Amino acid sequence: MLPYTEFRILDINAEALGVPTGLLMENAGRAVAKTVSERYGPGIRILVACGTGNNGGDGFVAARFLRRDNKVSVLLVQPGKIKTTIAMEAFLAVKDLVVNDVAKDLADFDLIVDALLGTGIEGHLSEPYSSMIDRINQSSLPVVAVDVPSGLGTDVMVRPTITVTFHDVKEGMTMENSGEIVVADIGIPPDAAKYVGPGEFVLYPLPSPDSHKGMNGRVLVVGGGPYTGAPALAGFGAYRIKVDLVRIATPARSYLPVAGYSPNFIVHELGDDVLTEEDVPRVMDLIKNVEAVLIGPGLGNADGTLHAIREIIRGCDRPMVIDADAITAVSKDRSVLNGKTGVITPHAGEFMTLSGEKLPMDYELRRKPAMELAETLGFTILLKGRIDVIADGHRCKLNRTGNAGMSVGGTGDVLAGEVVGLLSRGVAPFDAARMAAYVNGAAGDLAYQTFGFSLLATDVIDSVPIVLKRQLDRYL
Repeated sequence: MLPYTEFRILDINAEALGVPTGLLMENAGRAVAKTVSERYGPGIRILVACGTGNNGGDGFVAARFLRRDNKVSVLLVQPGKIKTTIAMEAFLAVKDLVVNDVAKDLADFDLIVDALLGTGIEGHLSEPYSSMIDRINQSSLPVVAVDVPSGLGTDVMVRPTITVTFHDVKEGMTMENSGEIVVADIGIPPDAAKYVGPGEFVLYPLPSPDSHKGMNGRVLVVGGGPYTGAPALAGFGAYRIKVDLVRIATPARSYLPVAGYSPNFIVHELGDDVLTEEDVPRVMDLIKNVEAVLIGPGLGNADGTLHAIREIIRGCDRPMVIDADAITAVSKDRSVLNGKTGVITPHAGEFMTLSGEKLPMDYELRRKPAMELAETLGFTILLKGRIDVIADGHRCKLNRTGNAGMSVGGTGDVLAGEVVGLLSRGVAPFDAARMAAYVNGAAGDLAYQTFGFSLLATDVIDSVPIVLKRQLDRYL
């Protein structure tokens, strides 16, 4: 059983894989008509009640198939307000069946097909849907709902005899509220669910037009000391995925280089040349002013540093991304993760350090150990590789964007910054990890078009906004 948004993601990913939404609608309508015909036989009087979205489009297609052997009428609850092109195309094929009288006597029919509203509706149901659903429920006629009973999740919902749902049962559906549930395969390719794709951007939090500085995420990166580039690359990754403020807490040795990389960073100098236990109170104070924390890039693996990392993680009450040297620190005492939340971003070697398990070369076989480690730690695992594995112990998806040019140093830091940026915007860890993995790899693929295998991590950073804008403009 999947949440409603996952089915919108599947639709978009299927389209990106060459299966257009119009074909899915055709298959959905055919599946509804097939169930009606098998259960109720030919020669009956059917009212197909349709809304203005793609659920209504499924109903129009069902009406087209059902009219061959039955007397079919189509009731469009809000005439002239069909929302999508594919629903309009489906409507035009049955417009001669439309009855415009919303008060049509339902006693004139033997069965009702409910195609008023699809998934994701919540709260109070407005007119004319509320009244129409009341009339359907009061009719005592058998009702076949399309995908979900209209109004599921609201204060008024259709009580169907049968629900023909597509691909899988939707969240919240039970036999009590949906009647007999028939799951129909409408041709969504398996890869649409297996791999992350452009559909994941349904989950991207668009900034409010009225937002001001700080409302769209504030991030703290704890990094640097032995290495100065890593925390800055992570900070750029966070900015490019869209956050408002990036703070970087970095040891004295790396303070000036990091501060000099960009005036966009708010850089806080720590006390020594590497992170030490004495820096922990300062870092904990900075955490109070952000929504998410990235710890690890460029910190090094000195014993005192690893101890300080564990103390910061132990005291942090924000979602975290644990990357690079912080993975080494956690591997020595995994109990510091108890009660915490976030994403850990290991490559294969770091995964073995953290889990004690050597990964198979077959990326398909990496799903199981990634799932097991995620469940054990209570963190989402973003296992980096030629194919990334994203797992939270309950769900697992793969990412195949990216190319061999991204073996250059720094691309993992950019990825970690993208993940923490999304976490700071309130995105759940699994969703932040899968979106960031897709964006980072797609940005690397875009950079490859210009630079080939000679691309740099900074080229990936520059490509992130282009990838993000293309996807959001197309799908949202």
